[in-house]
Amino acid sequence: MKKSIVIFEAEGGSDKWLDGHRKDTLPILTAIQAQGWHCEVVFFRDEWQSAIFDYVKDKFDAYISRINPGNLPHGEKAYFNTLNRLSEYGLVGMSTPTAMLNFGAKDVLVKLASTDLVPDDTFAYYDAEALRQNFPKSLSYGERVLKQNRGSTGEGIWRVQTAEPTTCQPGDSLPLSTPIKCTEAVDNHVEYHTLGEFIEFCEKYVQGENGMLVDMRFLPRIKEGEIRILLVGATPIFVVHKKPAESADAFSATLFSGAKYRYDPPSAWQDLIDRFNAALPVISEKLGGIDIPLIWTADFMLDWTADGQDAYVLGEINCSCVGFTSHLEQGIQEIVAQEAIRCVTARQK
Repeated sequence: MKKSIVIFEAEGGSDKWLDGHRKDTLPILTAIQAQGWHCEVVFFRDEWQSAIFDYVKDKFDAYISRINPGNLPHGEKAYFNTLNRLSEYGLVGMSTPTAMLNFGAKDVLVKLASTDLVPDDTFAYYDAEALRQNFPKSLSYGERVLKQNRGSTGEGIWRVQTAEPTTCQPGDSLPLSTPIKCTEAVDNHVEYHTLGEFIEFCEKYVQGENGMLVDMRFLPRIKEGEIRILLVGATPIFVVHKKPAESADAFSATLFSGAKYRYDPPSAWQDLIDRFNAALPVISEKLGGIDIPLIWTADFMLDWTADGQDAYVLGEINCSCVGFTSHLEQGIQEIVAQEAIRCVTARQK
């Protein structure tokens, strides 16, 4: 074992600080070095992929990916190819492209719809025909939320409701002429369309590689706030309570849309933490039995059980490049370093 870890970053992007790095990258590097290991940052460019592979493959035991795929000017294909080659060569990936795609894609909700974490009336559309055939039926049951697989900060996440009472019964296919009200999470702005117009607009979300829309029930208790667990490996580190703005149509939990954030210790949400910890083996199994990501988040919304108790519904998992700069003073980078070294050491035994 070389006791050496490389951290991959991308040049540029809104997540960079004055030194050209993400604010949490160098703290991770320093924490790894403090454990007596070698660590360095390598910037990825598509045209350097062969040289990067040759430089990294025999020098390091593992890689940590700290690249938001949106910051790669030509997409993630070349980057993911390089990570996969390094993993095949024997490096421990934190996280591998497979883990990022399996955990981070929006259709994780569909894969988990058979569990207590996600309602069973949650669907995924991978092409325009499926969207046209099925969304008018699901909307007949009540308000829905459509989530595109790409984007961030609420872009392409739409709350959809009929704008007028309809005579259709639940399970009927609503006419494409049905007037609907659509609210986008990115800024809570409202648009009015016919159902047919909106479906045609949403076809762009299911096009291209990894194009997809997830269709799930709207949960009114989102107004009470979204609850995000930040984890390092299997360990919950802190919980963020994200309460949407007070306006009537607001449902977005992003800072950009005016949501208010509160950071709590996991013990403040012990019931949720206990339920999530119990579900972790099931989550890993349903998502392919792959390793749990190094740094990731799980977002939950409140609902009611049949007997009026609180229920927690999974709304999203993020793991491609989760930041934690707000808690560097609490030493989270040291927990990340220890978990990364533990993963490498366990794999090398």
